[in-house]
Amino acid sequence: MLTKSNLREQSVAPPHAQKGVVLFIALIVLVVMTLGGIALIRSTDLTNIIAGNLAFRQAATHSGDTGIETAFAWLQANSGLLTNDVANAGYSANGNNPSRSPAAGQTWDAYWNSLPASRIRTLATDASGNTVSFIIDRMCANAGATTGGANCSASVVASVAGGAAEEGGEIALTAPSATYYRITVRIAGPRNTVSFVQAMVTI
Repeated sequence: MLTKSNLREQSVAPPHAQKGVVLFIALIVLVVMTLGGIALIRSTDLTNIIAGNLAFRQAATHSGDTGIETAFAWLQANSGLLTNDVANAGYSANGNNPSRSPAAGQTWDAYWNSLPASRIRTLATDASGNTVSFIIDRMCANAGATTGGANCSASVVASVAGGAAEEGGEIALTAPSATYYRITVRIAGPRNTVSFVQAMVTI
């Protein structure tokens, strides 16, 4: 049997007032997750930009082959003009002169930008958006004929040493000394991509 005292003991206690602690924690977690998402997006974008820049640089370097092939073809077609500079063709007959290379501490790009326009030959922009330009330096200290004091860097004359009985039946090699030519190619592409390629050739 329920009495009034028992009813009082079984009555439910009134609910405590909510203080909003859970809501505050949830907001903090939401802010942290939002910042983490933004950081992840920015990291992904940065990775894509780096990969794109590397791809542009590699494409620019590959375009340098065009400059080397064009310069070499010009050397072959103009072998009779190589004793002196050729204006607007990018050719210098005294490439071993210190003024024909970057100074100590100077970058190739800074040196290139200091050259007069007549010293550089520029090709048409290719399908990748790369502009290829080149210069050719004959590796000689002075202009003029290679046998007339130009002081050129050249390969040695190939021959067979004599004097030993075992070499009596050998035929002497007849390989003349060859002058070296240095081809420097600058490729300027999208996103301010700049790349340099060099090759040493003989003709």
